[in-house]
Amino acid sequence: MKHKTNFRWIISITIISIVTSMTFSLVSSEILDGAGYIIAFLLLAVFILLGIVFDMLGVAVTSAREAPFHSMASHKEKGAREALNLVKSSEKVSSICNDVVGDISGIVSGATAAVIAGNLTRDLTVSGVLTQLAVTGLVAGLTIGGKALGKTAAINSDTKIVLIAGKIISVFHPAKSGNNRKNRNKVEK
Repeated sequence: MKHKTNFRWIISITIISIVTSMTFSLVSSEILDGAGYIIAFLLLAVFILLGIVFDMLGVAVTSAREAPFHSMASHKEKGAREALNLVKSSEKVSSICNDVVGDISGIVSGATAAVIAGNLTRDLTVSGVLTQLAVTGLVAGLTIGGKALGKTAAINSDTKIVLIAGKIISVFHPAKSGNNRKNRNKVEK
């Protein structure tokens, strides 16, 4: 079975990646400019955690089945329709979560770690190579270990994780129910 290449999606995801990367880098550089070590390490932790959480969500939407969300949506459970939409669009959601947010978080956390290591080398007059190795190793270990833990949780609790994401999305962008569309069509006629 041959699939057609969706160039519109490829262009869209490329633009989204560029904008997201620029935004993350701008935020990072603005916060790091003149910030102390506590703020710098907190920012680094946020980027690592962001990468882990979005990677976990990307795995959860690809492993989740639609059936539980159909049942929840029929019982009007909050966030179920949004969760169902995530699962139905799992290829795109996974790409955004894992590739855009997850990978960019990894890149920006690496750049943030380099700035921290440079500052530590300057302020503590310690070996630049050793400091760089220690900070980079710590960031890589936390990121990889966190993603491994997150992937396990995502596979074991995919429905729960996707439903939580659906509930969060429902606060900002509720899905329209079939009844609302029918009522709107009646009013328009």
